[in-house]
Amino acid sequence: MLNTYLTLRKKMIEKEELTRMTMDEKYCRVYERVENLIKKRVHNKVFMALGYTSNLDFLCDFQVERLNQLLAEYMPYAELSKLQPANRIDSMEELLGTMVYYCMNGIGGEVDVENIQLVGESFPFAYGMGGTGVQAAMALAELECPSVVHLTDDSKEICDILSSPYIYTVSKDGRLVHTEEITQTQEQEIHFIIQFKKGDVICLGEHKVEIPVSNRLILTKITVNEYVPFSEPYFRWVETHAKQVSSNVLSSFNALLDSKVLTERLSYVKEHIKKYKSNNPDGIVFFEDAHYHDYTIRKLCLETIYQWVDIVSLNEEELKYTLDMYGFEVDIENIISCIEGAKYIREKFDIEKGVIIHTKDYSMYVGEKLNKHIESGLMLGNLLATAKANFGWYGSKEQIKQILELELSPRGSRNYRIVSESKYVNEAILVPSKYIDRPKYTIGLGDSFVGGVQLCF
Repeated sequence: MLNTYLTLRKKMIEKEELTRMTMDEKYCRVYERVENLIKKRVHNKVFMALGYTSNLDFLCDFQVERLNQLLAEYMPYAELSKLQPANRIDSMEELLGTMVYYCMNGIGGEVDVENIQLVGESFPFAYGMGGTGVQAAMALAELECPSVVHLTDDSKEICDILSSPYIYTVSKDGRLVHTEEITQTQEQEIHFIIQFKKGDVICLGEHKVEIPVSNRLILTKITVNEYVPFSEPYFRWVETHAKQVSSNVLSSFNALLDSKVLTERLSYVKEHIKKYKSNNPDGIVFFEDAHYHDYTIRKLCLETIYQWVDIVSLNEEELKYTLDMYGFEVDIENIISCIEGAKYIREKFDIEKGVIIHTKDYSMYVGEKLNKHIESGLMLGNLLATAKANFGWYGSKEQIKQILELELSPRGSRNYRIVSESKYVNEAILVPSKYIDRPKYTIGLGDSFVGGVQLCF
């Protein structure tokens, strides 16, 4: 009885301390504790399971001068304001029109590309990693935190990039192994990543347009991820060792185009979730949303799997797109509107615990109170994402410490005050991000965020 009282008293004191701390002080406290948190996970052999796709990214060294040069050469008489994105890129005019549209509007997205040689010869590229789960794993590996990944593209290039003592996958015979032990079984998939910067100016003749927001365009030549082949040994390992798997991340159904294939995959995952939760009732099933290539696929995915997960996570563009599908009007510039949109999604799809919204200015959890310290998870997610944006690669401990010195996002801080004074103060937890105006890197930020959040589960 005395021990129980002392434990409760300790928690109350910690809660009171946290209430009095400023947001910057909370960030510092979370950072100071993360090393011991990870050491404890390593000692207890606790992992995150991170699925489901992997692909080889070709990261473009995008220079707006090169885009302007190509525009002058191939589309000298075009009007910038009238250019529209293609559904599938097969010509230089379609490539340039698509790039200009996304750059001018400062929006991110994905477009299929048929002619990969055309893209590869137009801009210089370097290798990178694609896929929510594997990028989250790489961000965590920089902090020496172990995770288990599911691979679709298991090419040598992918396995070389993922080679780390902290990144595991599951072999055909069900063993936990590092990627250098994997032999390729699937076709390679390539995505071209075009990262454009706020303030760069697109010029064509006398017309000039300034890029309003840094973002990224992904040009995809889909092969293996059109089907998302599942590794049964991976799923069996997670189910069998569920007590060692603190969270189970589901993602990357967005490239599927066949409703029948998607239905089969989701049915398989539902049975997997049942077994995982049966063996670890406290485990968190976490679904990360994405840009979908097909409206029907997105709707089928949401309406099939959301009810089986604990937390759904998405960015503000995905929030708006989902709500638009169901006629719910949301103003993503208005934080109260975003909270109400998140509540609508949770209630409509019967999501078990809550919804996370992550943006460049803030991250926010809306839902029931958790036993986990979700505010710390949001902070760690923000730190890993901002480190990626600032340094151009997954942040080390030392680099993340540098991120602590940045100012909080003014917009995020304003939203924090609004939420704390609103009727939703007990339902929504918002954390302003550490802010940079012109990120070096805009791909994989959400994926890095996902990795950081898992540390609180």
